[in-house]
Amino acid sequence: MSLSATLANSPSIDSVGVAERVARFGTRSIKKSSKMEALKLALSMIDLTTLEGKDTEDKVRRLCYKARHLHVDLPDLPTVAAVCVYPTMVKVAREELNDCGVKVAAVATSFPSGQDDLSLRIRQTKGAVRHGAQEIDMVISRGRFLAGDYQYVTDEIVAVKEACGEAHLKVILETGELHTLENVRKASDIAIHAGADFIKTSTGKVQPAATMEVTLVMLEAMRILKEVYPEPKRTILVGHWGGEEQGLNGSRAFAEDNQHVVQGLHVLLNFDIGTGLVNDISMQGMMGAGAHFSRWFAQMPSEMSGPL
Repeated sequence: MSLSATLANSPSIDSVGVAERVARFGTRSIKKSSKMEALKLALSMIDLTTLEGKDTEDKVRRLCYKARHLHVDLPDLPTVAAVCVYPTMVKVAREELNDCGVKVAAVATSFPSGQDDLSLRIRQTKGAVRHGAQEIDMVISRGRFLAGDYQYVTDEIVAVKEACGEAHLKVILETGELHTLENVRKASDIAIHAGADFIKTSTGKVQPAATMEVTLVMLEAMRILKEVYPEPKRTILVGHWGGEEQGLNGSRAFAEDNQHVVQGLHVLLNFDIGTGLVNDISMQGMMGAGAHFSRWFAQMPSEMSGPL
């Protein structure tokens, strides 16, 4: 799909519906056992991060030790997903983590502002990968985006993705500077169109950073039909900095028990908070979703779809 078609298909946002849906999240509860499993899974997806001007090699080494040993009295805790550092600290982090399973992530592309020539940002990305970074966190050029230069934003993501080689690319939208939910949705669509492996809300350097509203809008952007983005087994994830992760246990259990369904999965969204029976599905805040629900339900076993 062309960029112009992607932008044309980027919908307006029902802000009232989004606010109502977000408000309901705070009123729901989760069983203790499910909550513990969800929290452990959320812990295993965290990027343990130090991004300060006063960072030292010793501080990065201590952070890497913490990533491998989160709590000496709780040995059953998982490790975090990655340690995230500036490019100058990648080599130190890679030496400390070695092959323990914790990835090394690096913020590149002149984080957090993105205010540098693209050629310099590409060189920074290639240097971080060369020193051992397995994930690259890039920031988009928010000034260009707000000026309506969407082609530039697309091209910079494509260029950085190519510079990443085998490393995953995580695109930070810096939603606190995008002003509106419509802009958040449009930036999400552009990042997905350009080939991002992850999209993330915020650098953590501006306020507001992550909010439930922008996270919900980004999740809705993930609901991409296979005929629009036909790449097989393409996985798109949303990073939410600053909020509690809930509702992951049920999806993991379903994936383990239904591998024939999961095989070839294009997009999976979960905003439920546990493993209990689903009694109702609301489409508030999900513009245009209704047209697809009957087709989706037709693929489900009748004992699952019947009560809905």
